[in-house]
Order: sequence, then C-alpha cells, then structure tokens
Amino acid sequence: MASSTITGFLFPTSSFLPNQPQKCSLPRNLKQYHTGRVRCKATDDDHGLNRRNMLVRLGAGVLYGAAGLTNPFAFALPVAPDLTTCGPSNKPDGSTIECCPPTTTSILDFKLPDPGPLRTRLAAQDLAKDPIYLAKYKKAIELMRALPHDDPRSLAQQAEVHCSYCNNGYPQVGYPDLKMQVHSCWLFFPFHRWYLYFYEKIMGELIGDPTFALPFWNWDAPAGMYIPEIFTDTTSSLYDQYRNAKHQPPKLLDLNYSGTDDEVDDATRIKENLTTMYQQMVSKAKSHRLFYGAPYSAGDDLIPGEGNLELIPHDSIHFWTGDPKQAHLEDMGTFYSAGRDPLFYAHHSNVDRMWSIYKSKLGGTDIEKTDWLDTEFLFYDEKKNLVRVKVRDSLDTTKLGYVYDDKVEIPWLTSKPTARKSSNKRKPTVSCADLTTKFSGTLTDTISVEVKRPSRTKRTMAEKAAQDEVLVIKGIEFAGNETVKFDVYVNDDAESLAGKDQSEFAGSFIDLPHKEKKDIKKNLMVSITQLLEELDAETDSSVVVTLVPKVGKGTIAIGGISIELINTT
Repeated sequence: MASSTITGFLFPTSSFLPNQPQKCSLPRNLKQYHTGRVRCKATDDDHGLNRRNMLVRLGAGVLYGAAGLTNPFAFALPVAPDLTTCGPSNKPDGSTIECCPPTTTSILDFKLPDPGPLRTRLAAQDLAKDPIYLAKYKKAIELMRALPHDDPRSLAQQAEVHCSYCNNGYPQVGYPDLKMQVHSCWLFFPFHRWYLYFYEKIMGELIGDPTFALPFWNWDAPAGMYIPEIFTDTTSSLYDQYRNAKHQPPKLLDLNYSGTDDEVDDATRIKENLTTMYQQMVSKAKSHRLFYGAPYSAGDDLIPGEGNLELIPHDSIHFWTGDPKQAHLEDMGTFYSAGRDPLFYAHHSNVDRMWSIYKSKLGGTDIEKTDWLDTEFLFYDEKKNLVRVKVRDSLDTTKLGYVYDDKVEIPWLTSKPTARKSSNKRKPTVSCADLTTKFSGTLTDTISVEVKRPSRTKRTMAEKAAQDEVLVIKGIEFAGNETVKFDVYVNDDAESLAGKDQSEFAGSFIDLPHKEKKDIKKNLMVSITQLLEELDAETDSSVVVTLVPKVGKGTIAIGGISIELINTT
C-alpha cells in the first residue's frame, strides 16, 4: 500500500487550501460549457473558479483540475469523508455522541490482496452444528470486546465507524458545512461491504486465523427467519441485551415489520416474507436507481432516497430487532448504536449477499459512473493502519477473498405475488385532474388518489427492459429522530387491504431515527411494471394509489405523487 504522511497530523483533503470556500459562480467564458451541477461554496479568486473543482485532493487521492479537461464542470465529483474535521455525531434526542476514530499521521491506499484460498461465509443458523467454528467466532468477538476503547479494532470503535458515517460525524471533503451520509443513497451497498471486510479481517487477526469468515443471518429463507440461536445465549460474547424481548426464537421475523406483531400463522408469515424478497429483489429492482438507491455526489445536501432492499427488509429488520424499551430502539433499531450488537454484522453480511445474488443470478450490473466508483471511505485494518478504499475495488467479492455458501437455498426466486383483482376497487378521494393542485399535506389517515399513467398503450418487452414504470411519491417529510412507516397499495379492494403476498400491495416506505429532530425530506420510488401486468392494468389510463400510515401517524407529509418512466441503467 502507498502511504501519505503529513507531519504532526493527518490531512486527507482540501485542508491545504489557504481559504475555505463560501460561495460560487462560474466565469463568463466557462458558463457556456456547463452541462451538469456545480456544487460549490466559494469564489476563490478573481476568475470565480471553484477550488473544490480545481484542488488536488491529497487525502482523497484524486486530481481535479482544468488541466487537460475540455469541460471541467461537466461531471459530478465523488464523495469522501474529511477525517480532519470529524466531529460529534447526532443522536435522535438532539444530544451528541463522540464516535470519531483515533487520529493518525498516515493513510494507506488499499491494494487488492494476493489471490489465495477464498473465505466462505456460512449461514448463521447452521453454526451451532460446527462447534469449532462457533468457538472461534465467540472468541473473536470476546477479544474485540476486551480491547481498549481507543484501539480502532475494538468492538466499541467498530460500532463507532457506523455511528460516524451514518450520524453526521464526517463533513464531505471540500464541503465543511455538508455532512457525509452512506444511507439513503447508492453508497449503501459498497460502504457496508467495506465495513464488513475490515471487521472480518480484524476478527481473523485476533484469533490468528486469516481464513475466518463472518456468518450471515439467512433471513431470506424459512430456516433463517428468526434470530439465530447462537446470538441468544446470555453468557456468550455474541449476546446483546438490547433486543426486542418478544422477538426471540422461535418467533418468526416479519420482513415488512410495522411496529406491531400481526396475528398471522407461521405459514402465512413465511409466504409473505418470501414474496417480499421476490418483489424487492426481482420484480421491483429493474433499474440501478431502484436497487442501489439515488445518486449522491460531492456537494449534495439532500439524500433523495433508498434502494428497495435498503428500505425493506434492511430497515424493517433493524426495526424488528431493536429494543422498544429503549428511547430510540437501541441497539439495532437506531444507526448510532446498531454496530454495538454482533447481530448487526451478520444482518449486513446477508445484505451484502443480496448484492452478490443480484449480480450473479438476477442479471444485475454495477453502476459505471465515476462519482460512484471513485467514492472513498476510510477504515482501520487488522494491523491498525488507516486505509483509504474506493467503491470500485469492492465490486467483486472474490477479489476481496471471500464468497458466500452457494448451497444455501434461495426460495424467493420463484415466490411471485398473487393478484386478487377486486371488482370493488377503492374510489380515490383526489382525482388525476386535481392531483397537482389539491394533493399535498400530512398523512394522518389512509388516503387514496388517482394517478395518471404515462401511456395507456401496452408496452413491449423491449420497452419494459429499457424503461421501468415507476410510482414516485415525492417530498416525504418527517422528523429525523422518529421512526416512520407507511404502506402503498395499487388498485386495491375497497373493503379490505391486500396481504403482503398479494400484487396490490406495492411496497412500503420506512425510515429509522438516525439524526436530530430536524425534518428530512425524501422520495420513494416503487416499480409497478410487473404489478400492472399482474393486475391486467397495462392499458389503464390511471391507477388508484392508497397510502396507509403505520408508524409515525400524523407526522408524515407528502408533497406529491406521479408515475414516470425511468431508464433501467
């Protein structure tokens, strides 16, 4: 690895600039070339050129400048954390918590490891049958817990990695007034893959076994739809006291949990869970935007929206697992404390596995935009070195030295929903004609609105492959310190709501508390291409969309609803 060393302290970013930017404008002779966004805070000299686009980002390792570029402003810039000004992170109650890592005087640039035997991540529910592996796992976490707090490999510091990146600890490089965020955007999958990579390597180092691999909580198959028993032994290092006491095994997990336990039998719950996985991974993940989440580049302030899997089941599992007796559902139920529970890492190991399945079995591809590929994170490795990584080096798990057990079943691949096609459909309270002028307000109760479709001509398979028909719920505004959730239905029955395994149930929006009370505004995008097929509604001029508040009732504002065609790549 190459090292960047600065005497006295680490300066990974634009701290070498003599003046921090305050506002920005383009020189007249460059405005004609501007085709993209200019995210800037400053005029830096007599020519008005923005230093954020011109500086040599020593810490981020990327040169941005006008030299050799015909149009230096026609591209977005990747995000990177500014470690030098890492500060207190926000807790949902408005207080702060110190989550910043230890300081250092050098950064190593990550290099892919030499090829060797691949570590195989196994399903956690099977580990009780492997006492040797289980003993290693428990020992690794025991040793991590025993390390001093200021050791970056300690479990406490590993938890604070998530806290810093997810609860406003790091400013963006070059934008001291904008905080970096790895949720609710396309950084969700690569950040957590890197996070687990170093966590896994640290465990292997502590127990002297470089072949050690993290398990994954196999919540996408019936055998894993409960908290794995290895995490429930109160004498084990894998145990965490802050979990929902009502959700201990053999209680089945609800992948679309809404804060209360529905009275359904186990067979129905399993069917609903498998259908949820099919919808989130297969029928509603046709585009990069819907699988990965919204683009997020340097200078962006608003985080516009999660990908399908981040919302459901990722967020809902956090919600289901967290302790409702704690103020903010600690530990798993809120981002600043989630990493304190060893179960968190097994949960995210399966999230990471879903990314692998998306590409290996569902034809998914990686994003090709450089502002995604060159986004950077900083992690401490197993030798206590601070390492700078890029998204582009995380795309192939085999190059990182691990794979997932391919013998584990994936039953949801064929778990399609069923359509009831009610003849007594809900009547909208707001029509298409009035939608843009009358619909905007607080979601205090169930509402149904008529939404016009882009076309009533049945699209060909090629057209559907190129563009996904997407329901867009805009301007969802709520307090950032509250858990909120609402469900979405399309052309549903007037008397009763569809089950989670039925086509009329289009999806859900959920957000966990991870910052102060300040309002957050997001968008929800739900693919309805396959849903329209299932409901025989491909030639309808409009559909009736029903929103049902589940958590945070009375605190959710909705700005508008539309249906749009978006490119699948």
